[in-house]
Amino acid sequence: MPANPHFRRVRIILGDQLNPCHSWFNETNPENLYVIAELISETQYTRHHLQKISAFFMAMADFASTLKEQGHAVCHLTLDDTQQYKNFTELLTALAQDYQASHIDYQRPDEYRLLQEFRTLNIAATSIEEFDTEHFLLPFDQLGKHFKQGKSARLEAFYRRLRKQFSILMEGENPSGGQWNYDSSNRKKFKARDLELLPEPKVFSNDTTEVMQRIHHHNVACIGRGHQQLNLPTNRQQSLEMLEFFCVNCLPNFGDFQDAMTESSPHAWSLYHSRLSFSLNTKMLNPKEVIERAIDEYERRSDIDISQIEGFVRQILGWREYIRGIYWRNMPDYATGNYFQANRDLPGYFWNAETRMNCIAKAVTQSLETAYAHHIQRLMVTGEFTLLAGIDPSQVDDWYLGIYADAIEWVQLPNTRGMSQYADGGLIASKPYAASGNYINKMSDYCRNCTYNVKSRSDEDSCPFNSLYWDFLERHRSQIGNNPRLKMAYVTWDRFDQDTQAAILARAGYCLNNLETL
Repeated sequence: MPANPHFRRVRIILGDQLNPCHSWFNETNPENLYVIAELISETQYTRHHLQKISAFFMAMADFASTLKEQGHAVCHLTLDDTQQYKNFTELLTALAQDYQASHIDYQRPDEYRLLQEFRTLNIAATSIEEFDTEHFLLPFDQLGKHFKQGKSARLEAFYRRLRKQFSILMEGENPSGGQWNYDSSNRKKFKARDLELLPEPKVFSNDTTEVMQRIHHHNVACIGRGHQQLNLPTNRQQSLEMLEFFCVNCLPNFGDFQDAMTESSPHAWSLYHSRLSFSLNTKMLNPKEVIERAIDEYERRSDIDISQIEGFVRQILGWREYIRGIYWRNMPDYATGNYFQANRDLPGYFWNAETRMNCIAKAVTQSLETAYAHHIQRLMVTGEFTLLAGIDPSQVDDWYLGIYADAIEWVQLPNTRGMSQYADGGLIASKPYAASGNYINKMSDYCRNCTYNVKSRSDEDSCPFNSLYWDFLERHRSQIGNNPRLKMAYVTWDRFDQDTQAAILARAGYCLNNLETL
């Protein structure tokens, strides 16, 4: 605790608000106390990966040390210090009293549940003031210009508007390279030679001993596997190193292989992906600086073509800002959407990877080991399976929110419940992201070593994705049968003879009745 017993302002900094460039820190003021606190309630709203909690706690501690070094008054509280407080309201009430503060300041939370708590703070003789996080490119008060509650909004139109607004990859009024989107160039599968060229991933060796002891001491229920050395960046310097590594070593091939998957390399978990999402979502990095650094590398090197940089910019400027808009304009109802009325339980192998489906086993094993999976593993392997199998989207949400280190509700929920599960009825996606095993076989080598036959639809050893795909289309025909993007799929289904359809549906029925043993 700071020696000074009195502070005019207590300023709370959340674990995903570790932005060293925030205007709060432009100057030191002895009347301001910055509080960074671990709270047991923030570990309990879902079961988190042990590495996720470790990474957040370590990053918070490092940020507190940085602020102290800059001359700010800082109160860093661990679970040992806060175990008596049920939530931020109780903590801030106690701090205001202890330090006789007349003001409580907070940066606007990015999660709906926390925003509701902070906006209803009522502490006697204390004024409460909200500040912007100064992180996103699109200001919070401009979200309503792009998104309407309950109305679908497509990424492409939004993305083009932001490209123009911020003059990113633009040549006057026209997109650099002559096209807005090079997504069709971002779907290459790894060949043997490509795998030999994969870069060894940038990792860190942050000692987790102390923080894991604290997590275990307070009986925090976790998932996943902990390691003595955490490979995630836990401060801005490490985050900048990760950004630099990506731009120099991965960006030249990022676009080509951003949708590819493999199990045939020791670097299969990282590939050419930036793995910057934890640094971005905790605000140790700013999206604008990330985009600018990547574009700078693109502009000075001849071996990075437009499709590589555009694919990356689309993820940061386009998708990340877009998902945030969908979230804030549709909460809290968005969190309960269940368009297909899916109600099956999430199978046990999502917690232990014990399944004969090789693609699921690889994706889940990696997630449990590293608290990370790239976007196609999340969308088109684990996400697609839960969609086809009709798993309760609330259970799917909890799994994704807990298992990934970068998962914070504002970004996780629309990606999972919307893009992956189509539980929002199409606010994000123009069609459900449903596919047979052929997609996974096309984009990976998982099927090569699988127990199941990806070429079969109805045999006893047929890939469950195949029969479940057709069963999904058939059982939801009344809801999505008129979707123009699914027209050819239904035309194909209707061309199957009755015996073929019956065999496929029978196989799907078996899979659905035996999800736990697939």
